[in-house]
Amino acid sequence: MSNEKPTPRDMGRRRPASRGARARQAAARRNALPVVNETSAGGVIVDVQDGQPFIAVIARRNRGGRLEWCLPKGHLEGDETAEQAARREISEETGIEGRVLKHLATIDYWFTGTDRRVHKVVHHYLLEATGGELTVENDPDHEAEQVEWIHIDDMGSRLAYPNERRIATMAKRVLYPNG
Repeated sequence: MSNEKPTPRDMGRRRPASRGARARQAAARRNALPVVNETSAGGVIVDVQDGQPFIAVIARRNRGGRLEWCLPKGHLEGDETAEQAARREISEETGIEGRVLKHLATIDYWFTGTDRRVHKVVHHYLLEATGGELTVENDPDHEAEQVEWIHIDDMGSRLAYPNERRIATMAKRVLYPNG
């Protein structure tokens, strides 16, 4: 044991926290934030063009500002059902009207914003295009910056999120169970 007294310079230094301590501190910060539940709906809208299946996808900015291609979706409004919200959101973000054919999947995930933790639930449907023209002009939030028809076989390389690629693959299997 040393009889030396710590210098003021030494007293200002802190020992680095252990990995376990850092994890506990991060968990405490997360738990201190209020939790918000959000529900959205959207999905895969399909149109057959010249005998080939295409789906409408949108490009929007992620939290980091990067443009990402994804399936159209958005929050439920008022007392609408998830199916009604899916039709409305797809129409607003792509300009395409559709008829719901099947519920594909419901996914949920968590993310942390600056002031809250969000538990998000998203209901995805398969829709058949019944009319309209591609446009993002009707998106009231102006989140969708671009919209395109992509061939159903190109979904995996175009969609940014693994969950959405999985949902698009489910849609393809529903449409083409033998191929």
